[in-house]
Amino acid sequence: MTDTTIRTYDETVSEADAETEAVESETTCPECGGRLVTDTEHGETVCTDCGLVVEEDSIDRGPEWRAFDSAERDQKSRVGAPTTNMMHDKGLSTNIGWQDKDAYGRALSSRQRAKMQRLRTWNERFRTRDSKERNLKQALGEIDRMASALGLPENVRETASVIYRRALNEDLLPGRSIEGVATSALYAAARQAGTPRSLDEVTMVSRIDKMELTRTYRYIIRQLNLEIKPADPESYVPRFASDLGLSDEVERRARELLKTAREAGLLSGKSPVGLAAAAIYAAALLSNEKVTQSQVSDVANISEVTIRNRYKELLEASEVTAAL
Repeated sequence: MTDTTIRTYDETVSEADAETEAVESETTCPECGGRLVTDTEHGETVCTDCGLVVEEDSIDRGPEWRAFDSAERDQKSRVGAPTTNMMHDKGLSTNIGWQDKDAYGRALSSRQRAKMQRLRTWNERFRTRDSKERNLKQALGEIDRMASALGLPENVRETASVIYRRALNEDLLPGRSIEGVATSALYAAARQAGTPRSLDEVTMVSRIDKMELTRTYRYIIRQLNLEIKPADPESYVPRFASDLGLSDEVERRARELLKTAREAGLLSGKSPVGLAAAAIYAAALLSNEKVTQSQVSDVANISEVTIRNRYKELLEASEVTAAL
């Protein structure tokens, strides 16, 4: 063994000893030699024997959320913005803002503004490279617009986006308009989520007529094998009561009237919107709260004749059940 080899070996051993001492010094107290523990709640490193605070205000590099199983951990872990089905590229591409300002809020020069405009143009071209992506971008924008007008939550928009993507992948769009399939997907998603909107309400915010909506909706649910239950009249009651400014007592009585009518077999074959509106009107009369048939008709978007016919049936079913 040469002198050079011996020196190299000695240096390696000394470096290893130094690293070992450094690790031991990081885990032992410099005052008493006790064991050090990290208090993540307070961001401190403390000796368990003498209580010396060796380090404070340490940076917590972990996530700001908690997970209790592996599935929840995978769902919550993220790098960058979360993915979403409401965007045609699922939010994975770069989005250049429209403000002509730098990171400090200062206005860009004319040369920089022209450069940013060219970048936006090419970025838009790269994001929608084929007709399928352009179709998806237009449809998802339409779904978001209608959902905002109807006051539908984000989970309904996500579901509608998934339904439209399935229809596009299974080649169900030829011969049908983008607006028609998008509206049908939103209508089906709202019913699946238990926050239905009537056909008239959806038609008011859509760019297609009611006949095209019903035809396309039946075709989509049949081809995609969507299991959608008939709309429950009780799901309309909270929204109608809120729009009319009625109390919780009216809402509770309306639910009781609908439950009684269901037990009597009066709900089948009748419009759930009409039944919900009639139940609200009858419950308001029973609770001595002033509301007119015209007001209920405007909120539910149905005729006053329908309200009169249905609320009489609901009251009769309630009286029959009470007599039994």
